[in-house]
Amino acid sequence: MTDSPTQSPPDDARRQDQARQLKARMARIGRKLLVLSGKGGVGKSTIATHLAVALGEAGKTVGLLDVDLHGPSVVKILGLEGRRMAPSPSGGIAPVPAGTNLSVVSIAMMLEGGADAVIWRGPMKYNVIRQFLADVAWGALDYLVIDSPPGTGDEPLAVAQMVGDGAQAVVVTTPQDLAVSDVRRSVSFCRTLNLPVAGIVENMSQMVCPHCGERIDPFKTGGGEALAGEVGVPFLGRVPLDPQIVLTGDSGTTAHAGGAGPAAAALTAVVQSIQAAQRTAPPAQPQESHTMTIAIPLANGQLAMHFGHCEQFALIDADADAKSVTNTRYVTPPPHEPGVLPRWLGEQGAEVIITGGMGRRAQALFAQSGIRVVVGATPAPPEDVAAAYLAGTLETGDNVCDH
Repeated sequence: MTDSPTQSPPDDARRQDQARQLKARMARIGRKLLVLSGKGGVGKSTIATHLAVALGEAGKTVGLLDVDLHGPSVVKILGLEGRRMAPSPSGGIAPVPAGTNLSVVSIAMMLEGGADAVIWRGPMKYNVIRQFLADVAWGALDYLVIDSPPGTGDEPLAVAQMVGDGAQAVVVTTPQDLAVSDVRRSVSFCRTLNLPVAGIVENMSQMVCPHCGERIDPFKTGGGEALAGEVGVPFLGRVPLDPQIVLTGDSGTTAHAGGAGPAAAALTAVVQSIQAAQRTAPPAQPQESHTMTIAIPLANGQLAMHFGHCEQFALIDADADAKSVTNTRYVTPPPHEPGVLPRWLGEQGAEVIITGGMGRRAQALFAQSGIRVVVGATPAPPEDVAAAYLAGTLETGDNVCDH
């Protein structure tokens, strides 16, 4: 599957309809668990699948979304090869049922054969992920578990920006220093995006010899737990190497989470840790009162559809608690060159930038400067845009730089 050579952007009305549908779909889902890792080969898809299956067996209604578009594994692990998604009677796309209280969506269910490659650039991947979230008739779910590809690129960024409230990350690592150093970046990624981390799972930690019962450490042990302590997030547990997990994954017989073997027991304990943390989490404490600065690029006195093509910026000071605008300043930006505007707006004290469109690379640069990016807004006076953002009523559609 390859990129279409030309794609025309949807009009504003269609973009707003898509945004409303996405928001409505996500509002019916209680918790979203993004399974992430900065390193490939750490067993992330296995953890995500067992997490979803165990939650379903615990009586929760669960969706499992595989957004590892270039290496989808969930379908193989669950024995769903050959299954295809179909239209839902209620509208949209119907997810594929897979066991107790579990439904699944994966790009693998759209490919003709297992050897087909997905050859897509960032904008195409963003659009497909948005369709999986907005057009799939997930219904009312207790949990949506999302298996992301390794790293901090387009797919996890798109998901984190679109899933809305109730999202948390489950970060997976193996114990050795090489993996832990990469996974540390995943925690930084989550914090940049204000995505809470439910905890860290240390996978492939130790192995019990089936002949003598001695424990060995092929990849060392304790790296994930040490990282959790270092960055101040919960440690969810260790999952040992277990041949039974390999056999069930290859044969597609991961029918339930309560199977025999040390890894199955450890995975069940990880799920219980996540559920227990959510049941006992204290209510959110009010944040300290502070004044925030919102940057809005302008063209003809209204929000510009692209931040780099603006005549000036409105820097709006606001009382975050009172949700009110307190002051507006108009400033002329320096010449637009890569990396200049994020640094400059950071020096101006901006915490948020609201615009119609922004490319992925620019979004990453703003994130590095500690500035949150809101895309898909439409032209309006800057004070009105800021007021809607503060009130939580700002309507956004597609990123106009993704067409």
